Amino acid sequence: MPGLSEKQLQGFDQRLKKRRDELREIIRDELASTQREDYTELAGMVHDVGDESFAELLRGVNLTNRARELEEMQDIEAAIERIKNGAYGTCVECNDAIAIERLDAYPTAKRCITCQSRHENRRGGRDATPSL
Repeated sequence: MPGLSEKQLQGFDQRLKKRRDELREIIRDELASTQREDYTELAGMVHDVGDESFAELLRGVNLTNRARELEEMQDIEAAIERIKNGAYGTCVECNDAIAIERLDAYPTAKRCITCQSRHENRRGGRDATPSL
């Protein structure tokens, strides 16, 4: 399979940077919201065990979402770096080209589908990194 054209690389670079900017905005907005609505403080003010559990659940959901968003940001930054280094679209394990269809669906992909399947089987399940 031939390598990606300069136009394709620019398209992926733009998509990745757009998603990175979206994630930054989401994280910034949610951090500002969290500062306004401190769920830990809310849990401390209520005396009902159910309300306190609900406040802790909300806090946990927010932390889980932030962790996913931050992990996606790291994947995006790594993909942008691969574009800069000329390694984008090449599997990090076998050095074969990653199918353009895979990159279209999952622009941060760093493995071809064969190596990704092996990687997931070793980990015991699907890679949880969200796609764009």
